[in-house]
Amino acid sequence: MDLDPRRLLVLSAIARSGGLAPAARVLGHTRSAVSQQLASLEREVGLPLVDRSGPRLELTAAGRMLAATGDRISQELAAAAQQLGSVNQQAVQGPVAVGATSWVLARIAVRALRLLARSHPRVEPRFVEAGLQDGLRQLRLGELDVLVLTDDRDTALPLPPSVRAQVLSEDYYRVVVPATWDVPTAAAGLSGRPWISAPAHSARGRAFARFAGVHGVVPSVEHLADHMIAVQTLLAGQLGAAVLPAHFAAQLEQVTVTTLPVTGSQITRTLYRTGHGGTVAAARVVADALQQAARDHAEAATVAGHTRGDIIVRTLHDPTEVPPPTPSRRTPGRP
Repeated sequence: MDLDPRRLLVLSAIARSGGLAPAARVLGHTRSAVSQQLASLEREVGLPLVDRSGPRLELTAAGRMLAATGDRISQELAAAAQQLGSVNQQAVQGPVAVGATSWVLARIAVRALRLLARSHPRVEPRFVEAGLQDGLRQLRLGELDVLVLTDDRDTALPLPPSVRAQVLSEDYYRVVVPATWDVPTAAAGLSGRPWISAPAHSARGRAFARFAGVHGVVPSVEHLADHMIAVQTLLAGQLGAAVLPAHFAAQLEQVTVTTLPVTGSQITRTLYRTGHGGTVAAARVVADALQQAARDHAEAATVAGHTRGDIIVRTLHDPTEVPPPTPSRRTPGRP
């Protein structure tokens, strides 16, 4: 007698759930498919396996015996999957050098480390603070295995060869002005005023240059601040306007987030090399942990009541799709 073990699993599900329809829901099949599997099994053994004469379906003695066999098969498969998972965890191991911005280090590095400690305890990530250009250089040279970088989508720098990218977040830009300023109705009204910009190679620096070029904005003074804590301090001192990602702008106080149009968006990605080998496998695991940590951070911020601005967590499968902008925010109580 040649029994199909898959049909024994179906019979086991019928026994545990108490009927064809409940078994179909458990297995993710249609009721018709479960009924056909049962009928095929009955033909294989040449015996009725269920009693259909009563108000509810019940297993015969032969059916109960085979259902118990199906239970044992299910348990063995679950144990094999668990053992395989343990083998995979042991196989993926070794040091992984991770370059990341200060924002990533402050918000998702610890979450990622905790995830890795549970899922792949033999992977040894080491975080290194790295900016856009130096991070890409270190990735090309093999000094980094994983790199989390923030770039301007419209003018994104070319990636090294044989590198896969996962998108952590994407955010629209907003123009922010000190709360003591009159709210500008046109971008040209900000020409001849002080601005807080960023180094020309940075994502924000390129976004500001694009905005200024489109609208003919010429700052009277251009302060340069690379790190967000410096930008926040300068804005608190009412030292100028700034082009910022929306999620950061929405969290600032003593500013007005304007409705002035700014083209483009800021994108944060995780890069790691493709191919085979222990280091590559470990790097991929770290990249996945960073992706999950970013999602967890975004969800925690939402639950806590903190705004996420226009952050969109997405994969790289469709990098051309750009979500519609949400309405810009202003600090409560301000015009």
